[in-house]
Amino acid sequence: MSIFKVSSRKEQALLQRMKELNICEDDIEETFIRASGPGGQKTNKTSSCVSLRHIPTNIIVKCQRERSQALNRFLARRHLLDQIERMQKGFVKEDGLRIEKIRNQKRKRAKRAKEKKSALKTRQSDAKENTEGPENVVDFDS
Repeated sequence: MSIFKVSSRKEQALLQRMKELNICEDDIEETFIRASGPGGQKTNKTSSCVSLRHIPTNIIVKCQRERSQALNRFLARRHLLDQIERMQKGFVKEDGLRIEKIRNQKRKRAKRAKEKKSALKTRQSDAKENTEGPENVVDFDS
């Protein structure tokens, strides 16, 4: 039986990550709050916003991204683990991979732009060489 309304694979990954970071459910204080923002009457009447507090580190995380309380519980836990991992290791593994991917994309984009610019300059200089010079001059007096 799933605690959160997500796939069992995602739930197992979350529990495994909690185990790796030495966090147990007893360390987490969970409260439910009425969500705010767009959504109308449904949002205003239900307590779908989840607030988690990790007692040893006193990190507090709120999540009201989804309309479902169960899904917000899962997302809040995942965000809390990101915060704790960032505090313990200085970064989150996924953040490092994402940053490296963006860095590579920027590098490729800059390289393509530089190649395009140099190709344009080469074409312009070739065109300039072809239009200038005595071999292209036509003499109408002869």
